[in-house]
Amino acid sequence: MKKIIVVGSGGREHAIAWRLAQSPLVERIVCVPGNGGSSTEEKCSNVPLEAAKGLPGNPYVEIAKKEGCDFAVIGPEDPLAVGLADEFWKAGIPCVGPKKAGAQLEASKDLAKAFMKKYNVAAPASETFTDKAAAVEYIKKRGAPIVLKADGLAAGKGVVVAKTLDEAIAAVDDIMTSGRVGDAGKKLVVEDYLAGIEMSVLAAVSVTPESAKEGKAAILPFLPARDHKRLEDGAKGPNTGGMGAVCPLSDVTPAIMEEFDKNILQPTLRGLVEEGFDYRGFIFFGVMITKDGPKLLEYNVRLGDPETQAVLPLMDFDFAALCQAIVDGSLKDFDMKWKKEFAVAPVAVSGGYPGSYKKGMAISIDEDLVKKNGAKVFIAGAFEERRHEHDAFSQNELFTSGGRVLAVCARASTFDEAWKKAYDAMKGVHFDGMFYRKDIGLPGAAVSD
Repeated sequence: MKKIIVVGSGGREHAIAWRLAQSPLVERIVCVPGNGGSSTEEKCSNVPLEAAKGLPGNPYVEIAKKEGCDFAVIGPEDPLAVGLADEFWKAGIPCVGPKKAGAQLEASKDLAKAFMKKYNVAAPASETFTDKAAAVEYIKKRGAPIVLKADGLAAGKGVVVAKTLDEAIAAVDDIMTSGRVGDAGKKLVVEDYLAGIEMSVLAAVSVTPESAKEGKAAILPFLPARDHKRLEDGAKGPNTGGMGAVCPLSDVTPAIMEEFDKNILQPTLRGLVEEGFDYRGFIFFGVMITKDGPKLLEYNVRLGDPETQAVLPLMDFDFAALCQAIVDGSLKDFDMKWKKEFAVAPVAVSGGYPGSYKKGMAISIDEDLVKKNGAKVFIAGAFEERRHEHDAFSQNELFTSGGRVLAVCARASTFDEAWKKAYDAMKGVHFDGMFYRKDIGLPGAAVSD
């Protein structure tokens, strides 16, 4: 493992590239396509997908071969769902990311629910429908509040938490026939609503048919984290891709984690083994902590975003070595150590997000203020441009290109200190229309009913 290709362009991929670059095992990282943050990291460079134009095979694989990469890490779910990991392995490039069959645990919520039921993973009751009338009839029987999910990948736009029957029935029509989420809405998963507070657990996974036979299949969980999905303070406003994350969680006790391990983590590992998946990568457990214990809401087949930006800075081990252990089957014996600290990572978004928003806003970052607070800025939706091509001393400038623009992460020995550092550093970030929540990690900031 000397040259690594990192697939993706978000804040998660910037954090992955940044953490990998700290390893002595890594000489160079090629980010495809990367963003305005990954291009500035030590050992890292961005390569656009267009660089593979005219080449015969998969563009990511072709770029990896052209750049001499001997290892791959896939960030987002879409390429995993269509089998990019399979393509890397076929080309002889070891890859962190599940093959296509295992990636369907995120690509199909119906399949994921069937998997949970089959292997007794603690989860809310649910049914899947292809017929609108049958879905409405079931909803009327179950009552509201109730949760509706488009079966396929819908870029975070396929889930509706309906508080009333009228809302739920309208959501059936919206998901299944409006075309808003495309083919993802052909099947509809209707799930019981659970009251509680959410928790995200990211984990490293190494499962192959061979490792299963040898008793080496493993899932190692990271520290529990929490994403804040609602746009506005106090968990109000529309759902988003994530307005900030914190790690670890003071309200998650060892007893809760023991229940999670027994009723969610271990049954999942058993299922991955028994299904015969080649699953070497990461998995995300979206969990609701209820009065009856933790219940699994969803699987993601990759690291969560923005949780990654809060979790990776707390790693007290070589992230590249972890990736190597995932691939070579030695994960079970890997020693994960964590900094005894807290991390807080609020996200700055474009004005109008999650609706329509302007792009191309210039971003200014007070690097001295960020450095003073020991913070790290992870770029998500921003690109880099050199304003003065012939000025050797000019700095590259950042411009917004997405709804979630960046996260500012700070860590400290106490939550309060980490929170203050993160928000003090955020004061040094500016772009037109910039908005961020002021309560990430505070009591009442996450949804709890």
